[in-house]
Order: sequence, then C-alpha cells, then structure tokens
Amino acid sequence: MNGSPARRSWTEAELLHEAVVVPRRAFVPLPDTIVVERPGWMQLITPSLPEAGLNEVSLAVLDDDVADAILDATIAAYRDRGLRFRWTVGPDSRPRDLAARLERRGFVPHTLVAVARSSDDVPWPCADVTVEAVIDDDVGEFTEVTAAGWRVDARPLEALHRHFAVHGGGRLPMFVARVGGRAAGTAAYLAAERSAYLMGGVVLPEYRGRGVYRALVAARLEHARCRGLALATSQAREQTAYPILAGLGFRPVCRMVALTPPA
Repeated sequence: MNGSPARRSWTEAELLHEAVVVPRRAFVPLPDTIVVERPGWMQLITPSLPEAGLNEVSLAVLDDDVADAILDATIAAYRDRGLRFRWTVGPDSRPRDLAARLERRGFVPHTLVAVARSSDDVPWPCADVTVEAVIDDDVGEFTEVTAAGWRVDARPLEALHRHFAVHGGGRLPMFVARVGGRAAGTAAYLAAERSAYLMGGVVLPEYRGRGVYRALVAARLEHARCRGLALATSQAREQTAYPILAGLGFRPVCRMVALTPPA
C-alpha cells in the first residue's frame, strides 16, 4: 500500500475479506429485521425502515439458469412491502453479469471502491473543526444531521440509531463533527475483530469543502487505533468520497456496484 503498514502485513485475500465480506455484518438488527443468510446469499429486510437502511442484498451467488427468477422474486418481495433497498454486487457475486441484469430491470448503478489503509494518523484539517463521539443513546442531534444530509425522514432513523447505541455493544461508534460549534456532519464505523469499517459519513451542504469529512475520517481512525485496530476500510462512491479517501492514503482493493431500484 505504497509503504503503508496495511500493505506490508495484510495479504490481498485478507484485504478483500476485511473490505468486502466484513462490512456485510455492519449492522445491529432491529426487532423486525429479517436476516436471510445461507451459503452464497446475504439479505436484510426491515419493514420499519422503508427508506433508511437495513434493506439490502449484499451477497448473491446464483446459478445462471435460475438467476433471473430469483432476481424477480426478490425485487417483488421488497416492492410488495413498500421498501426501498440496495443490491450490492461485489467481486464474489455471480453470475458475472448480475449488475447488468439488474440494470435491465431499471436499477440505477453507482460504482463503489472498496479501500483500505492503516489506521495511522491523518493530519487534522483545520482548527475550527471538532469531532466528538455520541455518548450512550443521546442520538438526537446525530440523527437530525444524518437525516438532513441524506434527505430522509429522521423518525425511523432515530429508532435505528438508538438501537445501535443501546444494543450494539460499542461495535458501531457514532460521531458528530462541528464547525464553530455547529453540527456539520456525522459518521460511524464498525469495530470488527481485525479492522475498522468506516461507514455513513455525511456532511451538510453548507459545510462542504471545509475539512469536515476529513476530520470525521481522522477521528474514527484515532478511535479505532486506540482499540487496537490497525487496519481501516471503507466502501466509497467513486465520484464523491473516494477521491477524498484516496488523498488520505486509502488504496483501492476492488471495485463494486451498488444498485437501487427506480423511484
């Protein structure tokens, strides 16, 4: 990894596992979450979150002759429940044209870059940006900023975040960034067994370009490093977060496609 300790101490197969497989467990199921897991398949269904996550197919390894039927049945199951969901196609997905099959059904693709780097220091961007961890279940401000940044309803999100805080066992620390004392962005990470998976970073439009996203990365790396996690990973949108993370020393592990159904 251009001299990064992560490259010297992790094989490519290990990096793929930490950056692609581990994030599939980056959740704490709500009481109504249905986890469908079997060899070659990982799926979440959460009726109480119609547009705010925990509705995803993150792994599908399908035989070519049955793939179309399974795609149609899965899509119909979410549609019948009125749930927005995401289908993530990684390097271990099959058939190889799975993303193309979803696109033919009207799904909108976004390229993700799975990245990794050591959890060494990232220089703090500027003095007027501060980051603090969310304490216990006091998630109101975190939820308000997250919902505003993603333009979704805050009510189901608050229940989700409170559930993470109370039942997550510290595995999903949440952070709020401030500029001049005002909440400007949020982020979280999964503290896995061997690595930290950075997730959910969002910055309010009026604070973009001021180092907020970079500060959220730096704070999470420091927090993870203090927990003994030497590797950090993320799955970043190629056109938005990836250039920032690449500038902070993250290196690509593989490319993936995240697809969402038509509105």
